[in-house]
Amino acid sequence: MAETTSEQPAASGNNDFYALSSKTITGKDYPFSQLRDKVVLIVNVASKCGFTPQYKDLEKLHQDYSDKGLVVLGFPSNQFGGQEPGSAETIQTFCQKNYDVSFTIMEKSDVNGNEENSVFKYIKAAKPGLLGLKRVKWNFEKFLIDRQGNV
Repeated sequence: MAETTSEQPAASGNNDFYALSSKTITGKDYPFSQLRDKVVLIVNVASKCGFTPQYKDLEKLHQDYSDKGLVVLGFPSNQFGGQEPGSAETIQTFCQKNYDVSFTIMEKSDVNGNEENSVFKYIKAAKPGLLGLKRVKWNFEKFLIDRQGNV
């Protein structure tokens, strides 16, 4: 569920990106208020997927554009073919060892369904897919949020 802060209350209908928060893969709170005035690329990731080599390109984007205000956030999910079965430590080690990932990886969570991460609930409500569907279709689906918090 989205959390709000006293500085920036959530707008009615839960439509304030900066009121969201999540946890990093190490369990630290990650308030999205720190993302204000940044461009944010949110990606659901997995370690055992045909798209997993995209970690390399995501890391390159992070390296090339983080100083210009781009923030890349990876959200591991095991909802698609069981392709992210590992623990937090296993995921961290995999990302570092194989792709030298230095962008922020969030804790493993669902991106669809009753237990979906509030970030994905917000994004899908803001920008439904084809035919109005509000589902992430597979691993490495990307969502871009502009400097004003628009998806």
